[in-house]
Amino acid sequence: MIRMKNNKGSFLFIGLLCFIAVAITGCKAKTSESQGGKEGKGGQKAALRPVPVTADTAKQKDIPVEIKAIGNVESFSTVSIKARINGELQKAHFKEGQEVSKGQLLFSIDPRPFQAALDEALARLEKDKALFSKAEDDYRRYESLYQRGSVSRDQFDQIRTSMNALKATLQADQAVVENAKVQLGYTSIYSPITGRTGSILLDQGNMIKANDDNKSLVVIEQIRPIFVSFAVPEAYLAEIMSRFKKEKLSVTVIPDGSQAVEEKGILSFFDNSVDSKTGTIRLKGTFENRAGRLWPGQFVNVVLTLGSLKDVIAVPSQAVQNGASGPYVFTITQDSKVEYKPVSPGRTYNGEIIIDKGVSAGERVVTDGHLRLTPGASVEITDGLKPVMNDIKADTKKEAK
Repeated sequence: MIRMKNNKGSFLFIGLLCFIAVAITGCKAKTSESQGGKEGKGGQKAALRPVPVTADTAKQKDIPVEIKAIGNVESFSTVSIKARINGELQKAHFKEGQEVSKGQLLFSIDPRPFQAALDEALARLEKDKALFSKAEDDYRRYESLYQRGSVSRDQFDQIRTSMNALKATLQADQAVVENAKVQLGYTSIYSPITGRTGSILLDQGNMIKANDDNKSLVVIEQIRPIFVSFAVPEAYLAEIMSRFKKEKLSVTVIPDGSQAVEEKGILSFFDNSVDSKTGTIRLKGTFENRAGRLWPGQFVNVVLTLGSLKDVIAVPSQAVQNGASGPYVFTITQDSKVEYKPVSPGRTYNGEIIIDKGVSAGERVVTDGHLRLTPGASVEITDGLKPVMNDIKADTKKEAK
């Protein structure tokens, strides 16, 4: 009897444990089913949500054909002023850095030795003139006597020879006088061009040498007009030469600096050979430089305009992507879906790229958000916000809920 009661209790205990296990399993299954259902609905909503992108419109416009380079400003002409005679530098008639005009007096060299040489040459000339006058009178008198037979031919020839010798002496004296005048003129040095002076390299009181190779008195740079020299790749040479023969090509330069102002000029020169080391050709633009903003030695940004392309289709450069099959864009249809379109891009100008083939004017193109797009995907155009930022904001709101 006691053994039977114990067996009956054991059966009751085992049954109770089985009931609790079944109940727990059922709850877990129900909870898992409920969570699975919620996740399924959320995943479906996520799949249907439009991809946020930024977009712009393909425009038809005229695009200038430009070549950009770095240029160096060069003076229109440079003159190193040197003395042409030896002497003492008496005075400089200008200040360093001053603008001087053509023909303006720059330096004076002590003229006294050269004035003395001129006076001596003039005195010798006057002396020889008197002798020549006497020789002419003798010649006329002996000529008359020779015709009457009063003097021999030898005497007459000697008088004629003396007169001719004195005539040659007069010519030599005249040349000496002219040379002395020239030397005296060299004591005043005038500016051969209009330009800006540099530092005075020899001060008053110094002895200077004629045409000293090692020393100039001052250097003058002509800055109105002025050159800007720059190099472009040889690939542009044929197009530049073709347009250069037909019209004046515009060159625009922008000096560095926050207050830089554009200067406009014309292309005036291209070199007669291509630099074989760099594969570039040297060009020059001429600028009036009336305001004096361009300075010799200055580096500037150069834009050479070769004309313009009329009525081309242009889109923002970031709209064009490179894929396995080549460049492409995503265009947006009226029902806010995207289409994959291969394109043929051309020149780039001011952040825009010309589309030779593949896009029409007025079509909307995706400019950001390409990585999440597939052909036919729905999109939502954001107001200048990048798609990544939208995703972060959406995830933040979801976590908050």
